[in-house]
Amino acid sequence: MHQRTTSVLAAAALAAVTAVGVAGVATATPNGNVPVRLLALNDFHGNLDVPTGSSGRMVDENGVTVEAGGAAYVAAWMKQLENENTLKVAEGDLIGASPLVSAAFHDEPTLQFMNDLGITASAVGNHEFDEGYAELSRLITGGSHPVDGSPAGPWQGTDFTYLGANVLLDGATALPTLPGFEVLQQVPQGQLKKLVAEYGVPALPPIAVRQVNGVRIGFIGAVTETTPTIVTASGIQGLSFTSVVKSAEFGSQLLDLLGVDAQVLLVHEGDNVLSGKSPDSCSTTANPDGSAGAGTLIAQQVDPQIDLILAGHSHQAYVCQVTDPAGHPRLYSQGGSFGRVISQADFTVDRKSGEIVRSSVTVDNHVVTHDIAPDPATAAFVDTWKQRVSAVSDKAIGSITADLTRVAAPTGETTLGDVIADGQLWATKAGGGAQVALMNPGGVRADLSYAPDGVVTYGEAFAVQPFSNLMQVIPLTGAQLDALLEQQWTAARTAVLQPSASLHYTYTPANAFGDKVSGITIDGVPVDPAATYKVAANNFLVGGGDGFSVFLQPDRSLIWSGPIDLDAFAAYLTASSPVAPPALNRIALG
Repeated sequence: MHQRTTSVLAAAALAAVTAVGVAGVATATPNGNVPVRLLALNDFHGNLDVPTGSSGRMVDENGVTVEAGGAAYVAAWMKQLENENTLKVAEGDLIGASPLVSAAFHDEPTLQFMNDLGITASAVGNHEFDEGYAELSRLITGGSHPVDGSPAGPWQGTDFTYLGANVLLDGATALPTLPGFEVLQQVPQGQLKKLVAEYGVPALPPIAVRQVNGVRIGFIGAVTETTPTIVTASGIQGLSFTSVVKSAEFGSQLLDLLGVDAQVLLVHEGDNVLSGKSPDSCSTTANPDGSAGAGTLIAQQVDPQIDLILAGHSHQAYVCQVTDPAGHPRLYSQGGSFGRVISQADFTVDRKSGEIVRSSVTVDNHVVTHDIAPDPATAAFVDTWKQRVSAVSDKAIGSITADLTRVAAPTGETTLGDVIADGQLWATKAGGGAQVALMNPGGVRADLSYAPDGVVTYGEAFAVQPFSNLMQVIPLTGAQLDALLEQQWTAARTAVLQPSASLHYTYTPANAFGDKVSGITIDGVPVDPAATYKVAANNFLVGGGDGFSVFLQPDRSLIWSGPIDLDAFAAYLTASSPVAPPALNRIALG
């Protein structure tokens, strides 16, 4: 813990810090406090168009599942929620694992949308590093892509500041020159050098300070400490990722030295939740071993000077109260993913002390429903990028010898599902050590038709797998794999996971639920219940989607994350063409 300090440079810092917000002076509350509103997004993942399937649905405050998301609706909701006291922020993964309309242009369209929204600061997420630190720096500062140039015109960079207090430059001795570091020039340089020597040289600005209605709000940004295990080695080359709690203290000390007492943590780390709950409920769940989730631990442990934690990463929506190290209550929340939720945080700042009045802090998660008119300018913007991407969509990526369809055999196996699973195993074997791959049938959204010439385009592959889920590899014991396969058949539904060619087993329909699977082999060898096997699946399944709760049993820190599922499928088609429909014999009838 560090003690509060008063900086003689506070007035100079106030003049030097960029004032970002909405013009106008709000009326103070009766006790002289100044109202402030934050509107926050997290894990947008380039979803400019309305997300499809489960990615475009959200449970609302009444427990009803509704259609949600899409940039035009996000913009409309933002305009409806903002007032003269508003600052807009984000909690990372704005880009990466994005749909084609954004990914085809290295996510420049999404960052332009964030500029247009008026986002002022965002924590960096793990996916911001998918193409490496150099590419992230280019996206921040502007300029042409080193390979693709500027196919859609010159890129001017972000108007907001990406924050990463716990992202360090290995071997660096001087601060980078990225936009946002200017604020540190106002910190007494001797004390700054001492702090940097203690914590390390940040690769991204650790803090941002914004002014609204005559008061200053300090933002600290950090990303999940697990980033090195879920991003490719090339994406994090030259970087280290340190403790979020420690780096938040670093950021808080910097804000202290600037005389900024109102402090908010934007952190790309969160928890899992109980399904079907209101986005405004505290529905977070413990880890399988009973320990608190990573996001909750951060919210409980970061410096007590930090008054509010806005989180991301786990794609869930919740509003929780924790107790800080000083024994005081503190709110911690997250707003789903894919632009389906906007988190509204309201509080007042004591004008005299500059402190957030902790008792005034509230958070309301608004589902971005489609029952209001979409913003017309944003809708036109998205349509422009959809038209531009058509050239990419029409690119040939492989070929097939006959139709690959979702028509199921009596076992539930399909030719297209099997090919997708084979591609997933192919794409995760080297990096993740996968031995088996399983694909959820609901994620296969269209057939691949041979007509007219057997050529498969990128657009056709995208129609098959439009969700931009991540491929992940998770360790399961043989007993857990058996239990997982049994979950395909319940009294409520049948959902047959499409298996890679390495997996074979027998399904006996007449047997009781929980006893329908037998004879499991991997690469022809019977599965040992006590042995551990590495299973590849998309992050929807690994997160327990479609009722496959066995995926939630292993330690989450052991999960390896790889490419987007569509990229895995497309690369497999390119490498393996022409692809023939496989025999539907991986699941035998008993």
